[in-house]
Amino acid sequence: MQLQQRKDLFVRIGALLKTLSKPSEERVGDAFSNQLDLDEMDGVINLEVRHNGWFTKENIRQSFAAWGEVLTAEKLDKWLANYSFAESETPKKVGLILAGNIPMVGFHDVMSVILSGNCAQVKLSRDDARLLPSVMGMALQLEPKLKEYIEFVPGKLSGFDAVIATGSNNTSRYFELYFGKVPNIIRKNRSSVAVVQGNETKEELELLGHDIFSYFGLGCRNVTNVMMPRDFNLDRVFEGLFPFKEIVNHNKYANNYDYHKALWLLNNEQLLENGFILVKEDTALVSPVGSLFIQRYDDLSEVEKYIEEYTNDIQVVVGRNYVPFGQAQCPELWDYADGVDTLAFLSSLA
Repeated sequence: MQLQQRKDLFVRIGALLKTLSKPSEERVGDAFSNQLDLDEMDGVINLEVRHNGWFTKENIRQSFAAWGEVLTAEKLDKWLANYSFAESETPKKVGLILAGNIPMVGFHDVMSVILSGNCAQVKLSRDDARLLPSVMGMALQLEPKLKEYIEFVPGKLSGFDAVIATGSNNTSRYFELYFGKVPNIIRKNRSSVAVVQGNETKEELELLGHDIFSYFGLGCRNVTNVMMPRDFNLDRVFEGLFPFKEIVNHNKYANNYDYHKALWLLNNEQLLENGFILVKEDTALVSPVGSLFIQRYDDLSEVEKYIEEYTNDIQVVVGRNYVPFGQAQCPELWDYADGVDTLAFLSSLA
């Protein structure tokens, strides 16, 4: 396939994902219904929900919808305009080790490799082992030539020319040791912060709730620490988060909430709670699931100093003059993980 054909395919995949983000009763008469067995994906979603308790149907469909929004011809053209890819008869084999913290989190890497004209050798996380193969399987029915560009590997990666590996700070050390002799991108733990300046509207603080609670807060783009003026009334944040109160009815989330509540109370930690999230003053970047760290500041220069200090650990900064409230989990195609330009890396392999 030529680059334009690959772009056209991902536009169709975007439309497919937008369709799959809807419940089956809302897909009647959809154009894909005549080409693909869309109900098959419902079965895959049910399997994934049973396998991974963090993957609810709502979160999986949220992920599908988010990809459906960005995979348009206009956005793909804008994204790819600044890159040049050589159409080689012997494309590079790029090993991908994917994370599994939120649904379809590795899709951007897979798409980047395919669009660059290389072959993706994919090692899936056991926490997200069904969604991506099923989506790409449907894409293969739309374009059989896609099989030349992707391979899912059940065991160890081998024969690769380059690697993109995503993991924890701990696993990154092993990745660097094992893959250090080939071109690589190795990603570590990251999280996100929000900056409240004090004059935010109720609507903006409700949008902050999406940044905190989407995917139960498990993504690197989820806000885990909120910086706010020293005299800011925390009740305003609680009011903004109130629409998300039902999250505590999820068993795994509730277990985390109860565990850390008990632990912190035993340790005489000062905390506030509203029945569905624990709030503790702490300068640490990453708060446990079911909790939120806050820190007070007297001057915005303290905020900038903190962001600079943790620049290698922060994925997104949310707030006015930063990524808008509510958009942390809605990245554009050109918003690269860890700020590393994946397509520039891939184009350098030729």
